[in-house]
Amino acid sequence: MAEWKARVFWSAVTVAPVEGGQGVFLDGRAVRTPNRRPLILPTRALADLVAAEWAAQEGEVRPATMPATRLANSALEKVRPVRADVVGVIAAYGGADLICHRAEAPGALVARQAQAWDPLLDWAGAALGARLVAGSGIMPIAQEPAALAALAAEVAGMDDFRLAALHELVALSGSLVIALAVVHDVRDPETAWDLSRIDEDWQIEQWGADDEAAAQTAARRRDFLFAARFHALV
Repeated sequence: MAEWKARVFWSAVTVAPVEGGQGVFLDGRAVRTPNRRPLILPTRALADLVAAEWAAQEGEVRPATMPATRLANSALEKVRPVRADVVGVIAAYGGADLICHRAEAPGALVARQAQAWDPLLDWAGAALGARLVAGSGIMPIAQEPAALAALAAEVAGMDDFRLAALHELVALSGSLVIALAVVHDVRDPETAWDLSRIDEDWQIEQWGADDEAAAQTAARRRDFLFAARFHALV
């Protein structure tokens, strides 16, 4: 049996204030999440972006072309009902943050990591009260409980929409500190993505690029940059 696909039935997409934020309407009908929750956006800018995705659909609705709608749905259906769990998952990255795990050799890679990542550790310590320590080798790195608590508090202070975007940034980069540097405008998203790729880019320089891996990396970079844009619009 062929999979059922939603078809475009509307001719006009509009945005209007509703209780709690901004709503998106298809010929006057409010857009809802897959589980039928009202899709209420926190800002007009974000609602306009979601509306533009719906307006761009032709024939069949293609969810893969609607990243803002997907993230908004995630905020309402995957974050809000289990908010404390999501905060815990995100905050846990601080205990094994990418930028704390350094190579033992070669010296050029060690130096590149230090140049790229040490300033971020300094910033997290000074601005967030979360001074993480870096180490090398395969053994886990013990971080100070106070530093991890400070990172957890920073994450917990975000609303559901920001948490949805932050989760994307952290999961794609492997670094809570890099993700927080983006949302605090300490690093622009493109620079932050490059900082998360120090190890991979080093390997490519030594051994060359793989076409399939390059395509996957390009997709992850696109998603990372979009998550940063989504967060900014919240």
